[in-house]
Amino acid sequence: MITHIQGKLIEKNPTDVVIECNGVGYILNISLHTYSQIPDNESLKLYTHLQVKEDSHTLYGFSSLAEREIFRLLISVSGIGASIARTMLSSLTPKQVREGIATSDVALIQSIKGIGAKTAQRVIIDLKDKILKIYDIDEVSISKGNTNKDEALSALEVLGFVRKQAERVVDKIMMAQPDATVETIIKQALKNL
Repeated sequence: MITHIQGKLIEKNPTDVVIECNGVGYILNISLHTYSQIPDNESLKLYTHLQVKEDSHTLYGFSSLAEREIFRLLISVSGIGASIARTMLSSLTPKQVREGIATSDVALIQSIKGIGAKTAQRVIIDLKDKILKIYDIDEVSISKGNTNKDEALSALEVLGFVRKQAERVVDKIMMAQPDATVETIIKQALKNL
């Protein structure tokens, strides 16, 4: 529902930030990784994940789309809630979490506070295939490239192309030209689809 919040940074703590957007202050729970990425200037944009429960609506903020994607994968695992996922992303960088899962490094995942051997193994079993599928893509397109890629894919879908086919073509374009603009990606994809 809320994909990102951009506004004035009002308060910055290691576990949360307050961003004022059009007169409304939003509190976003963040990881230490995101905290370390937040500049001290007034304007701030964080990607978000909204968690809706019976008794609360909680916003989680991320400095990059890659970190949000890892967070969403982690909370999809049975037994891993938002607070444990946030702890994982506070203890390790998103890249370390991703590589730990991809290489079945149970010791690395288990080294995070609150995660035992069984939970670490469950995280690896549930997510390894998913991580390996997106692993090559993520290397090319961390934040900026990823938004261009997503915009291009959305445009191609609107034009009637199947997402899987479009994604393969766009990935090839992104490999060749990591800095390609959305327009360039779409034009080249149309030639190859």
